[in-house]
Amino acid sequence: MDEYKQVILIRTDLKMGTGKKCAQSCHASLSASDLVRTKNKAVWKNWKNTGQKKVVLKVSGMEDLRDIVMHLEKNNIMYFLVKDAGLTQLTPGTTTALGIGPTLSKSIDKITGDLKLL
Repeated sequence: MDEYKQVILIRTDLKMGTGKKCAQSCHASLSASDLVRTKNKAVWKNWKNTGQKKVVLKVSGMEDLRDIVMHLEKNNIMYFLVKDAGLTQLTPGTTTALGIGPTLSKSIDKITGDLKLL
């Protein structure tokens, strides 16, 4: 059986507090998951019914994030970029996180496999 997972990327250059990183991870996870649920319900159901695997990784900044988005688009992998509302630590509109998938693990690993855990 195929393995599905969701990957969350958090920018480390923003120096967000731990709670802020957790909140941004949740925004990324839910928003990306909702997108996949509406566009490809079968993939979403497989992920949902096999433990909802998630991995949170770090990315150094916007340049690396843009590069990853380019690879996601090239491979038709759904994602959601989180832009902060600016109510606490950051300027409004700051991109903080990227939610990828859920999708097939083997597809996402080709793009994010070299990144380190947060």
